[in-house]
Amino acid sequence: MDLAAATILGKLIGAGLAMIGAIGAGAGIGIVTSGAVQAMGRNPDAAGTIQTNMILGIAFAEAVAIYCLVVALLILFVF
Repeated sequence: MDLAAATILGKLIGAGLAMIGAIGAGAGIGIVTSGAVQAMGRNPDAAGTIQTNMILGIAFAEAVAIYCLVVALLILFVF
């Protein structure tokens, strides 16, 4: 294996490892949504407040996945 092939292989492995964080973000979004739906089912009067907090939590969890994507793209195309 020559140096160029090893470099490309390293970039691909690094980008794949960087995207592992997206798994956690996906699980977090699922847990947040599940909890919010259960809470809204138990207390429909507080649905507005619960939904607002759920959307905020989903945005924070999605930000982690976006950071993982940015790092993976940087590894692939910049370094």
